[in-house]
Amino acid sequence: MGRRLGGRVWLDELGAGDPENNLHESACRLACAAMSDFVQPAQMNESKQALDRLRNNMRRTIRGKDNVVDEVLICLVAGGHLLIEDLPGVGKTTLAYSLARSMDCAFSRIQFTSDLLPSDVTGVAIYDETIKEFVFKKGPVFANVVLADEINRATPKTQSALLEVMDRARVTIDGEAHAVGTPFMVFATQNPVDYEGTFPLPESQMDRFLMRLRMGYPEPADEMEILRSTRGGYDAIALNPVLTRSEVLGLQALVPQVFVEDSVLDFVLRIVGATRTEAEFRAGVSVRGGLALRTAAQARALVLGRDFVLPDDVTELVAPVLAHRLALARQTSDALEERRAVTAALKRIVGSLPAPK
Repeated sequence: MGRRLGGRVWLDELGAGDPENNLHESACRLACAAMSDFVQPAQMNESKQALDRLRNNMRRTIRGKDNVVDEVLICLVAGGHLLIEDLPGVGKTTLAYSLARSMDCAFSRIQFTSDLLPSDVTGVAIYDETIKEFVFKKGPVFANVVLADEINRATPKTQSALLEVMDRARVTIDGEAHAVGTPFMVFATQNPVDYEGTFPLPESQMDRFLMRLRMGYPEPADEMEILRSTRGGYDAIALNPVLTRSEVLGLQALVPQVFVEDSVLDFVLRIVGATRTEAEFRAGVSVRGGLALRTAAQARALVLGRDFVLPDDVTELVAPVLAHRLALARQTSDALEERRAVTAALKRIVGSLPAPK
């Protein structure tokens, strides 16, 4: 038997194979394909083809990191911003270049340093003698994909200028607003180990990033392929665009239409609520964090070819979406150790909560 919710059928018994009577993925897929009121089959087919092209194109340069590529795609279609935090030389910048060059969108790179000014990022109004008035000269933030390399090396004032654009997708100069365009994604990188001469992002600004990821070292076989390659610098990355700007916007427009059953929303709420009562954390996840987890789960379902969210979509994204929004009550000077402790606490919280039935 099944329950009909908003034009959907959620099967309680058909294909329910585990003792907790969780939703069976194949049964849900069959039911939603027949009863979809949200994303049309033709749209799902087009989105799958577009995402497959983008995924395969990025894998030409990013070896052995299929899970990282999928997480980047999730962040992209969710319309969020991404922070890659890892050691130098593991492919953070290469990943950003691969994404940008796989889409027919404007791309810019900003190398953050301690002497970088906010106007170097957003732009500046310059007086033009020929027309006798000030003319706004756009900065590098006016692009569809912006690579903010080593963001923690800039001063807090410059960081705030970028993070304001991330929040509002526009720059205000002399009281006049200038839209940066759509789609707009900031791809920031930082080194979590070398803190000499850096300005760590405050927790309130870390909350602007939808996800935080790490690359990690490649497997030996994949690293051997990298060593055999003759590719030089980033300019030598030979990737042709496989997605247009309108296709990216179309994918982002589909994400809110991905169906989320109330029991899954309740699961998200219980996870967020548990972080607020967890003694290990200084403070819990904000309302924005809960919304981010829901949106990311919808985006993951779309990237994996589904128009409905499963509990697994939530659990797989708890750490990438929530970990950077949390800080330990017990202070530690080791950023990597703090990340591991926060991730372990989140894993324990998710494991203690019953999954939706």
